[in-house]
Amino acid sequence: MTRKIRSATAVAIGLGIALVATGCAGGDTGGSGGSSDGKVALTFWENAQPGPGEEYFKAAVKEYHSLHPNVTIKMQAIQNEDFDGKLQTALNSNSAPDIFLQRGGGKMQAMVDAGQVQPLNLTATDKANAGEAALAGNSIDGKVYAMPTDTQPEGIYYSKDLFKRAGITSPPTTMDELETDVAKLKKINVAPIAVGAKDAWPAAHWYYNFALRECSQDTMTKAGKELKFTDPCWTKAGDDLASFLKVEPFQKGFLTVTSQQGAGSSAGMVANHRAAMELMGNWQPGVYSTLTPNKKQLPDLGWFPFPAVPGGQGAPTAIMGNGGGYSLSKNAPKEALGFLEFLVTKDQQEAYAKAFFTIPVNKQAQEVVTDSYNVSALQAFNKAPYSMQFLDTMYGQNVGNAMNTAVVNLMAGKGSAADIVKDTDAAAAKG
Repeated sequence: MTRKIRSATAVAIGLGIALVATGCAGGDTGGSGGSSDGKVALTFWENAQPGPGEEYFKAAVKEYHSLHPNVTIKMQAIQNEDFDGKLQTALNSNSAPDIFLQRGGGKMQAMVDAGQVQPLNLTATDKANAGEAALAGNSIDGKVYAMPTDTQPEGIYYSKDLFKRAGITSPPTTMDELETDVAKLKKINVAPIAVGAKDAWPAAHWYYNFALRECSQDTMTKAGKELKFTDPCWTKAGDDLASFLKVEPFQKGFLTVTSQQGAGSSAGMVANHRAAMELMGNWQPGVYSTLTPNKKQLPDLGWFPFPAVPGGQGAPTAIMGNGGGYSLSKNAPKEALGFLEFLVTKDQQEAYAKAFFTIPVNKQAQEVVTDSYNVSALQAFNKAPYSMQFLDTMYGQNVGNAMNTAVVNLMAGKGSAADIVKDTDAAAAKG
């Protein structure tokens, strides 16, 4: 989202930010290039939207080249919603970029199974910079396949000013409290919650978080391995969403609204105080900053974790968050790993965190995390007994897309909670 911006993503974690790619000397599609004089041209695909994030990557590439004059990195911007399809086509045609945004989960597993990505041979310094937990989320069978750059806890961003106007004195901690706040916000003629359902995944994240509350960690992890969704908690999560829809929490016309593209998107509504809340990963503040009238961050932006759901099997403080990072395609030269190592150094992590308004993985750089919304997210993340990857990442592209589509159908009144499970199981059966 740039997720996803989701991976920054989101992050995201989809992390879950628009794409920056590099094309080698002969074109803009992918593949590495070398020459007899030792010069190397690398390609880099990312999804940072125009603004501070994209400028960060431009600066990082320029600085890396100054440190390593023989290495040239060329970048190409790819819109987030187009990223996965373009990348899969490039991987399948053996023309993949050397370095690219990695969603993680089942999507990364498929690339590993197909031999399309290479494991990262990290030094002790690399491991210390990236952190054990973040690297674990990017590992398969003990091998690291992506370098993480930020943590991507998901929660609900909100306008403190609009909450105050509506008479809401503190963020909701239960679904009953959230529904009460929805009613208060309607009274001041503000859309309580914005969602970009046209892009499917932002709407599906509401189902993901209800599932996080209804299903146990073991059930969700087991489903990731077996791709079977027989536990009643999956249907219960859909029922929770259907019940929440009855209070009409989302903006009018949410089914035709995009998530991050322009002032009319769900992010644009929050950035311009036309909506009070949005469920997103921590890539989204960087998007808000590109859509405010003055192109600066919202001064009243706050964050709170997804509310508790009574009777659920999941931990009430568990967090949804992406575990992706940046991968190297199978033919990427050794110089490509050097750039990934560079991205998790302290100075680069500080600059990255400031540009994307996010939480860096390098703990030495986390002192730059001072924005209240990121402080709240980091505190919740550190207290969470576990975090779960975004489900369309965890369960792979085909199964994830089927789940996302079925969730949107429910929100459009064209499907049920049972249909989400049925359609997801059907996609899993097809392989």
